[in-house]
Amino acid sequence: MQWQADAIWLAVQQVDIRAGIDRLSTYVQQALGRAPCDGTAYVFSNRRHTRLKVVCWDGNGVWMCVRRLHRGQFVWPKPGELSWQLTAEQWQWLVAGVDWQRLSAPAPAAWAL
Repeated sequence: MQWQADAIWLAVQQVDIRAGIDRLSTYVQQALGRAPCDGTAYVFSNRRHTRLKVVCWDGNGVWMCVRRLHRGQFVWPKPGELSWQLTAEQWQWLVAGVDWQRLSAPAPAAWAL
């Protein structure tokens, strides 16, 4: 069985990664103001950004997956916004541990050879 999310949203604020489906779904509803069963994959991180937890409702039930890096950290947006939408390409870079935010960053204006 395979699932595909309609969209991918990062919940920028850290969460207790031990939280289960019900508590994370409540967070999506109350803190993000979104419906947890809308086909979107919601991604959460622990304080150190070494673990991710993904929750996605597919119409029949809910998927919950965990990803852990053995070295380094996941690149995470700075606090300020509650959530951040990712493209499929950014998602692939994020789970690989690469700085996905630099993919579309403009070159520095003062850079010269």
